[in-house]
Parts: sequence; C-alpha cells; structure tokens
Amino acid sequence: MVSCNSHHFCTTFILFYFTFLGFIQNKMAVVAPRIISFSTVFLLLIVIPLSSAMLDARYYDPTCPQVDKIILDVVRNASIHDVKVPARILRMFFHDCFIRGCDASVLLDSTPGNQAEKDGPPNISLRSFYVIDDAKAKLEQACPQTVSCADIIAIAARDVVAMSGGPYWNVLKGRKDGRVSKASETVNLPAPSFNVTQLIQSFANRGLGVKDMVALSGGHTLGFSHCSSFGARLRNFSLTNDVDPSMNGEFAEKLRKKCLKPNKNASAGEFLDSTSSTFDNDYYLRLMAGKGIFESDQALFSDYRTRWIVESFARDDSMFFREFTTSMVKLGNVGVVEDGEVRIKCRVMN
Repeated sequence: MVSCNSHHFCTTFILFYFTFLGFIQNKMAVVAPRIISFSTVFLLLIVIPLSSAMLDARYYDPTCPQVDKIILDVVRNASIHDVKVPARILRMFFHDCFIRGCDASVLLDSTPGNQAEKDGPPNISLRSFYVIDDAKAKLEQACPQTVSCADIIAIAARDVVAMSGGPYWNVLKGRKDGRVSKASETVNLPAPSFNVTQLIQSFANRGLGVKDMVALSGGHTLGFSHCSSFGARLRNFSLTNDVDPSMNGEFAEKLRKKCLKPNKNASAGEFLDSTSSTFDNDYYLRLMAGKGIFESDQALFSDYRTRWIVESFARDDSMFFREFTTSMVKLGNVGVVEDGEVRIKCRVMN
C-alpha cells in the first residue's frame, strides 16, 4: 500500500498507471479521498487524497453534455475565417499550463494594480483570445456557471490539432480557473534560445520527461515566428560564427533576406515548418535538415539525449501522434487548481 502526500506526484503516478491499464478515459476518480483498486496480473492498492479538481473525461456529462460540440463549432468557425487560429490556440494552451498550471490564468486581463500574464513579454504575441470568449459566452447560455475557462482552452487545443490533421483524444475535464495572473512569472516559459539541458529542466519542473518535451515541441508543426525570436542566429551569433553553425547554410541565407537589419517590417518572419497549417511530423524532418527556426528547436537534433527521439518521430508520424497525445494529456494535468472558480467571463475573476 502506497500513501501519497504530494498531489502533483500522485496525479502524475495515477495518470501513468491508468494509461498503462487502458482505463485513463473512464476510470479516473472525481471525488476524494477514495481507495482505488484494480486487478490485472497483480492487485495494487493506492490511497490517494484527491481533490474535487481531479480530472475525468466525462466530467460534464451530467451538467453540460454538449460542451465538446459547442467548443468545436466555435473553434471551427473561427479557423475558417482566420487560418492562424489553430496555431494560436495550441500555443495559448502551452503558455497557460506552463505558468501556474492549466488554470486559464493566461486569459485574465491586467488591472490597474496588476499586470497579468498575457501582458508579459513572451505573451505579447499571443492572439485569438476572442475564440475562447465566444465559446465561453455560448456555454454560459447553454449551461451557466458550469464549464471552466481552463477546460475550454484544453478542449479547444485538442480540436485545433485534430482539425489540422493531427490526432484526436478525449480531454480530461474538471479544471477550475485560477485567481492569480502575474506578468513577471512568464519569465519561466521556455525561451527560443534554450539549450537541451535548460529545456529538460523546464519540462521536468512540470513533471514532464524528455520524450514529453520532444513530443510537445512538435506543436511547432503549426505556426509562424517573427524575426525577433530567431534573428540572433542569423548575424553576429558568436565570436567565431556570424551565423549559427547548426543551421543549414542555404536556409540561413533565405532567412537573412527576410529578416533584414535594421528590420522595418514588424510582420517579417518564417513558418515553423513547411506545412505550417497541417499537423504532421515535418517539423522533425526539418530539424534533421538543419532547418529548425528556433535555437531550442535545432538543439533537439544536436544533443544525443534527444536526437534519437527526433529521428524516431521523423521516421514514424504515427509514433509522434501517439506520444504527442500522451504528453498533451500529461501537460493538461499539470497544476490542477483545487480551490479555484468557474469564471463567468474568462477575462475577469468573478
């Protein structure tokens, strides 16, 4: 018998265990504390103090059974009118979960007395908050004060991946919305200039392993980056190299022509892979060709600890899809708020 005193450890452990047994979507407990017993080859008893925030794929079945359809309709409609929506929503989910866990703190507006996460330097370029606002407004009409903004982001992130040709998974639900959002904390987001050691540590701080890190980095298969995020690789990179030597030479020259210095075009930049509107494994193929946009991207192929994973995902897109799904579920379970609220409007606390 194992007694767990750390909520984060227990959540991570039980998630792994349920995934292994194939029960993750319908066996995770909602109430706490409870003794859970499963028998396969052996009998394992685990006593875990769970909170009411423990996640369950069927959490809203009794209270808002149409939640997935409502969010999908809003996300699909927004994506038809703006092709950048999928990449923006997926990035929003990452940036929310990496700061204080998946609690929708990234959605809160700044106030005269507090600068919120969305106004922190790494989040200034986040867009498409209106999509979450629209989904929330429709959910408040259908089932008032029921669905959290944090769950809306998690479900919308799954939808944009699936709509772009990527995998579909059952999102675990039941998150609550946090009441704290500080721009100063966005310094803890992984930077485009990180090396692999820094990336591993950043993900480990959220209970995520090396393979999770490489799989979730594959989210860069969708999206675009402005020159400001990678321009340092193109000129005066080091005392001995003008251009980052890990970058393909022809590709670097192409980027230098787009990212002029001084740069008078604020919208100049490059897509993160050559099929930027399709969720696929092209991102990893580009890393192998020295065409990763960010220094942190290309580092995944340069470091022996992650190179083999990049090569595996580049060879087998179905493996990438499986690992990405697993890692997204794990990321969505980070920092589940136990004493939060269900905001009526996602931009402000109740």
